[in-house]
Amino acid sequence: MAMDPRLSRVGVSGFNKPKKTPGHPTKSHVVVAKQGDKIKTIRFGQQGVTGAGKSPKTAKDKARKKVTTPVTMLRTQIPASYLRVIGRIRQNGEVK
Repeated sequence: MAMDPRLSRVGVSGFNKPKKTPGHPTKSHVVVAKQGDKIKTIRFGQQGVTGAGKSPKTAKDKARKKVTTPVTMLRTQIPASYLRVIGRIRQNGEVK
């Protein structure tokens, strides 16, 4: 079986195997994704960013981890009026 040209172009060893791309100007990783007969090259990540990790040590890392938790991200995307309704449901089990 011949190797797909998309794999050799980005330099990955196979489908669905991510690879770091330190030479790319903006994106830090690349993957050639395959699902069924669909094949797509996806570049993702931001160059130079380090995550907070499981056990952040500095206050800066702790703040980063706190901001990127799913609940915090969800709260920034939901209007405050919806959050008040959700709070009432949790307290009373019903909406007033």
